[in-house]
Amino acid sequence: MATQFYLEFEKPIVELEKKIEELNRLSLDGLDIGADVSKLEGRVEQMRADIFANLSRWQTAQVARHINRPFTLDYINLMFTDFVELHGDRNFGDDHAIVGGLARFDGMPVMVIGHQKGRDTKEKVYRNFGMPNPEGYRKALRLMQMAEQFKLPVITFVDTPGAYPGIGAEERGQAEAIARNLREMASLKTPIVVCITGEGGSGGALAIAVGDRILMLEHSVYAVISPEGCAAILWSDGTKGEQAAEALKPTAQDIIKLGVIDEIIKEPIGGAHRDHAAMAGNLKEAITRHLADLVKLSGDELVEERYNKFRAMTRCVE
Repeated sequence: MATQFYLEFEKPIVELEKKIEELNRLSLDGLDIGADVSKLEGRVEQMRADIFANLSRWQTAQVARHINRPFTLDYINLMFTDFVELHGDRNFGDDHAIVGGLARFDGMPVMVIGHQKGRDTKEKVYRNFGMPNPEGYRKALRLMQMAEQFKLPVITFVDTPGAYPGIGAEERGQAEAIARNLREMASLKTPIVVCITGEGGSGGALAIAVGDRILMLEHSVYAVISPEGCAAILWSDGTKGEQAAEALKPTAQDIIKLGVIDEIIKEPIGGAHRDHAAMAGNLKEAITRHLADLVKLSGDELVEERYNKFRAMTRCVE
């Protein structure tokens, strides 16, 4: 686990936790202060529950980006066995911002694919901050087509600020790669379960998010653009991200009202970053439940239901 990092609105919790640490040090000197420590720990848990039950949309976006939040490889290690990573798009190269490969999910062979961010500077650069190039999306498509060929369910983990907007990416066909994934995923004759675990940013997210079931973590976000990007376009001021977040309504609680997602997955109190194992357990239970229904359907039935699902998403909500 990376070094503990706290968000601005968590500071009251941090102060109490420091007091608990001080009291624990005193207890080592023989002072009987167990009751005081227990009382403070109870206050911390209650305060944390209250704060995270009333997050603003901007605060939720910050939690979704938390550096200690579990990433795709964390979920793979906690939820799958026998993972074999597959590399490259057989055209240009291997994109480290998207990882994928064969694995077993409770013994069932599956194809797992997801965005991968980094925690320290070296890893962030290596993973390109979780922003894929076209070859990343082409790799993902190659793996999904392989899954269809061998009748393997596909499980994807979405966590990206968006597709990489560099000149090289555009020259190599970024828009075409994303569009092709949307088209091909829509007609893939194998079950697809999508998990939005952090940031679901624009087409960069959607390129691996066309599925039969779309699950979204409680404190994740899903939108056509980041709050800062939206603010830069609307008001020529990227610092107005908080205002833009309120307008975008990108939280799971907002998105489920639009029919875009199927289920909100509960996070541990304080966010997924506080307990990776508990978060993986909650998500695994939901994936298992949805896969059990999907594997009963034929390929044609999956495609028909997927088509109807996305057609039904068009609606207006105040």
